Amino acid sequence: MKNLTWHSKLVLAIAAFLPIYFMIAALGTKIGLWSWQTGLGGMTFSAGPFLLGILAIVALVSLILGLVRKPRRQPVVAIGALGLIVAGALALFGFSTGSKAENNPIHDVATDTADPPALSAETLAQRAKTGANPLNNYQIPLSELPMYAGVSPELAIKNHAQIIIDTYDLRPLPLGGATKPDAMAAVAAAMDNMGFTDIRQDAAAGRVEGVAETFWYGFKDDVVARIDDREINFRSVSRVGQSDLGANAARLTELRANVAQKIGDR
Repeated sequence: MKNLTWHSKLVLAIAAFLPIYFMIAALGTKIGLWSWQTGLGGMTFSAGPFLLGILAIVALVSLILGLVRKPRRQPVVAIGALGLIVAGALALFGFSTGSKAENNPIHDVATDTADPPALSAETLAQRAKTGANPLNNYQIPLSELPMYAGVSPELAIKNHAQIIIDTYDLRPLPLGGATKPDAMAAVAAAMDNMGFTDIRQDAAAGRVEGVAETFWYGFKDDVVARIDDREINFRSVSRVGQSDLGANAARLTELRANVAQKIGDR
């Protein structure tokens, strides 16, 4: 460190600080130190690019100074290049997240787009208590839903059902030889294996519900399975956010596979 210039030390300090900063933004949201709008919107997507820009500028200046000043200091050059790599990698991750959001514009998906499984009154009450997203009608174009105001004209004319069909491969799970009670038990066990919380079964309604929570930011999604005499339909809907980055569809695909395995093991 004694042979490093002040700007090289600054590059190292910022490069070390940024990953910690983003983790604090995410975990602080998860444990309730601040709202998700602050942690994700303000700290991550608003302040984050600004901090990345500072790192990139300082690293570029340090790299240039390390190259032009004699005698050339290889550690200074290496640290400048490292700072640019860190800034570029984090920026690339941000761009990738933005692209994923564009490709997954909704946060409510189901295997039955004509009649998506309904959430219980208890779950609806919990969503209302936490100020969660409203449940949207799958047949209404996004242009008529307030939270999607400003989306592109191509997307505005589509409804949830069309987007789900066009974007994902989500299908009901046939019961096969399983009984409804066995299917409900299999769904509950699969949810438990996937780390869901607040798992509840309603035999009369043929419904199993659970809550999935993301590690980063602690976003909660409500998941419900509807079991009838022929098949199981699944639905997963986020409590916050416009896009789910494809998390709900991926979760339903995994849940369906886990339930299918359990039914098949009978």
